[in-house]
Amino acid sequence: MKTPAQRHFAQVRAEQAATAAAADGGNSMAGSSAYELMLAKLHTDRRRLKGIQSIERKVDVKREVLPDYADYIAGVLAGGRGAQDEVLVTVMVWHIDVGDFAGALAIAAYALEHGLKMPDQYDRTLATVLAEEVSDQALKAIKAAAPFDVGLLLRVAYLTDPHDMHDQVRAKLYKALGLAQQADPATAIPYLERALQLFEHIGVKKDIARLQQQLDGGEKDPPTT
Repeated sequence: MKTPAQRHFAQVRAEQAATAAAADGGNSMAGSSAYELMLAKLHTDRRRLKGIQSIERKVDVKREVLPDYADYIAGVLAGGRGAQDEVLVTVMVWHIDVGDFAGALAIAAYALEHGLKMPDQYDRTLATVLAEEVSDQALKAIKAAAPFDVGLLLRVAYLTDPHDMHDQVRAKLYKALGLAQQADPATAIPYLERALQLFEHIGVKKDIARLQQQLDGGEKDPPTT
């Protein structure tokens, strides 16, 4: 375990490297020793994950290694000006995978502001990854009758709204926003209707009818999806 002094030094090195990358044109963090060190660790951790078949075990490993990146990430967010950073965006996804949405959104806000791209192995834009991965986690929690912070979904919607993505993905985000607020039908229904508008097979027709019935206090048979 690093001492507080070691952690501070690692963060300062990352901050200085990110600032220097911006001064040199801001295209990439590649070449800085702080970045190359973390990139080497990322490749090692990826190889370890590739050798694991269990999704649950993969999540456990990500949770185990994420603290090793914390000082570097803090430094880049403090000193960075948008240099492309494979470590940063990959760690963002891992934060989502382990359920640390606050950590993911802190990185996402920076990455989206500066137009960072996902590594080559991802076939989706950063905004799409953020919207879809968080929505999937939210819908999974809702299906299990577990609570999910609506504020996180609203933050994701705010961050990704200016960015282009497939309508099906944005529909999934609006579906999650609606179902996460179904205790308040008047608030939930417009989100679900927007989801349906974006993608007719998103599977919210029965939910809309059910919530509308609650709102109206009537007895209506819901349409089939």
